[in-house]
Amino acid sequence: MEIDGFNVTIEYDPELEMFRGEFVGLNGGADFYAPDTEGLQQEGMTSLRVFLEACQRHGIEPRRPCSGKFNARIPAEIHAGGVTHRMSKTEPSGGGGKKESTPTWGLGS
Repeated sequence: MEIDGFNVTIEYDPELEMFRGEFVGLNGGADFYAPDTEGLQQEGMTSLRVFLEACQRHGIEPRRPCSGKFNARIPAEIHAGGVTHRMSKTEPSGGGGKKESTPTWGLGS
């Protein structure tokens, strides 16, 4: 679900017999509950409005910044192969630095 350009995850809470929506990518928490999708939309808009007003009052950017980096888990063999391959492809250049080739991370040549 998306509300005013902000992505929302939705889960069903069987104990409450209601749906729970939560905005993702915010600098804080903003969640809401409703018994149906129409209610989720309305409650989500209210929750987002309150959150954005609080951010504005406190001078906080509402969206969490993204660095462009992320961690990924790969098998140890691929990791080791990538490191070994990378080290074997790094060669000295005439300028005293290192000339690097494009890595293949042990997934072929």
